[in-house]
Amino acid sequence: MRLSARLQAVANLVEGGTTLADIGTDHAYLPIFLVQEKIVSRAVAGEVSLGPYKAAQQAIENAGLQDSINLRLGNGLQVIKPAEIETAVIAGMGGATIINILQSAPEVVASLKRLIVQPMIAAASVRQWFTKNGWQIVDEVLILDDGRLYEIIAAEHGKSAEFENILYEIGPILWDKKPPLLSVHIDQLINQTKRVIDEMTAGKNFSAKYYEYNEKLRGLEAKKACL
Repeated sequence: MRLSARLQAVANLVEGGTTLADIGTDHAYLPIFLVQEKIVSRAVAGEVSLGPYKAAQQAIENAGLQDSINLRLGNGLQVIKPAEIETAVIAGMGGATIINILQSAPEVVASLKRLIVQPMIAAASVRQWFTKNGWQIVDEVLILDDGRLYEIIAAEHGKSAEFENILYEIGPILWDKKPPLLSVHIDQLINQTKRVIDEMTAGKNFSAKYYEYNEKLRGLEAKKACL
């Protein structure tokens, strides 16, 4: 099976020999690929919606992997038991949804060795959650897929190193690694922040948030100038 660039980038962060849970599996493309490539020996594919669940069921049957991939209908990490799985992937959801999934299953989260997340928005909030809850960001990837830039974050248990607040937005590992897409990433963050400031200015909303966004903009522009 050939994955999209986004899912391939997620797959690249899954360590060989681990057990996997793919939360919000959709068509189960990721666990099918990882089992077929013998990167993982077994996987749980979790899906909360019946339509995608049936699509995943069909895909797993077509691949003949019913014995290796356990498809479960349910909400978030509640489809697995503590210590059942070593690595969980939560990809293609908003940052607030990812955080809610993590907070809703504390015993499962505590038993995991690695979390791989791909937030569609609010990646900074997920990074903040990691550092406040005993998780250390160990890798980050930027990938361009069908004209859209995605951030993928891998974390493991451990005390997070200290880093500047603006790096919650950019990504501390991305800043250290400085991949070719980093400039595009920071430009997007700058443009998003400018839009919010413009909207608040037009509405004469000069609350504390207005000054926070202006401080964020200055921080992003300073980092961009360092590239």
